[in-house]
Amino acid sequence: MKYLDYLRMSNEKQNKIIPKLRFPEFENVGEWESKTLGQIGNVLMCKRIFAEETNEKEGVPFFKIGTLGGNSDAYISKELFNEYKSKYNFPRKGEVLITCSGTIGKCFIYNGGDAYYQDSNIVWIDNPRLDVSNEMIFLLLTNVNWGRLNSTTITRIYGSDLRGLQLQFPKQLEEQQKIADCLFSLDELITALTQKLEALKEHKKGLMQQLFPGEGETVPRLRFPEFEGSVTWEEKIFGDVATFLKGKGISKIDIVQNGNLPCIRYGELYTYYKETIDSIKSYTNLSPDELVLSTGNDVIIPASGETKEDIATAACVLNSGIALGGDLHIIRSKMNGVFLSYFLNNAKKREIAQLAQGYSVVHLYSEQLKKLNICIPKFEEQQKIADCLSSLDELITSQTEKIETLKLHKKGLMQQLFPAISNINTTD
Repeated sequence: MKYLDYLRMSNEKQNKIIPKLRFPEFENVGEWESKTLGQIGNVLMCKRIFAEETNEKEGVPFFKIGTLGGNSDAYISKELFNEYKSKYNFPRKGEVLITCSGTIGKCFIYNGGDAYYQDSNIVWIDNPRLDVSNEMIFLLLTNVNWGRLNSTTITRIYGSDLRGLQLQFPKQLEEQQKIADCLFSLDELITALTQKLEALKEHKKGLMQQLFPGEGETVPRLRFPEFEGSVTWEEKIFGDVATFLKGKGISKIDIVQNGNLPCIRYGELYTYYKETIDSIKSYTNLSPDELVLSTGNDVIIPASGETKEDIATAACVLNSGIALGGDLHIIRSKMNGVFLSYFLNNAKKREIAQLAQGYSVVHLYSEQLKKLNICIPKFEEQQKIADCLSSLDELITSQTEKIETLKLHKKGLMQQLFPAISNINTTD
């Protein structure tokens, strides 16, 4: 009997709606409540707006699923907005909007401003009783696995789907608010760091436009103080100052997790590497004697790609002994390789794109690259530019990692602050 009592008590504990992590002041206030969204509030939508009632220039923003959360590309007149707002359903400030078509399940909290929303594609949760806060509804809906509606790709949520959604939440509004404050403060921090990241990227973009000479120019608009007034950059034919080689084939099946030889495949330039490569992603057990190995300071650029715009994707391989795969141009010179990779990716990007040939797959040939006119400063200035842009990229990488760490922290926190992932009530 003791064992059976233990099993019964264990099952009862498991069946209780209690999260793994709780704020200290709420540890002994009992389990959470479970209700369908239809029991909490109503699912409402705005009255339909027809295409001929919109314009692209002025009035009240009319948001569709593709523009919700950003800038509207359509507007309705102020008169029509006021009329429909007074006669028909309209969200109250703080209520949760949710996309029901296309990219489904994107949630936003209505800020109370003048805006109108596309009927049936964007609905909101009318919450008159507020025994569950709007902030809690927002968090619960963003934690839903919408793929559980059925086994196929979901392209629409219907009102019955939303009303049947089973949600678990604390009975006390104070606990709901505590959870919301915690997670929203994390969101604010993530937003602030993301804005800083975008500012760094814009700063880098603007800096590169000034650190390299423009088309038809031999002097950049911005130079470091020690180089101001010095000689202009020297114009050269690329083939006269560099040697061009081709990498040797390393197929996808040649990549092994614990291989003996570090290697780079051309597709990784598009998906993984930036202008500087000092840490290698892939390894192989192929014999080095069968491959082309880097000598350090090599600049690599793909020989093929999907679009002409992407083909100018150069990177400097800092270390020697790295196997360089097929479809890679290898450029060896006495120039600073990091400087050269930034230069090709930016000052020469448009020109290299024009050299590329093909449509579904574009190709770039070394004979074309050799004919490029390039401007070269003294080595000391190359080094200074390379150091400046590399340090900026290190800041960008560090900022990106901080954001990803915070996102993972928030995800883990939500998994512990909520008892279970919300699911669809199949009996609805």
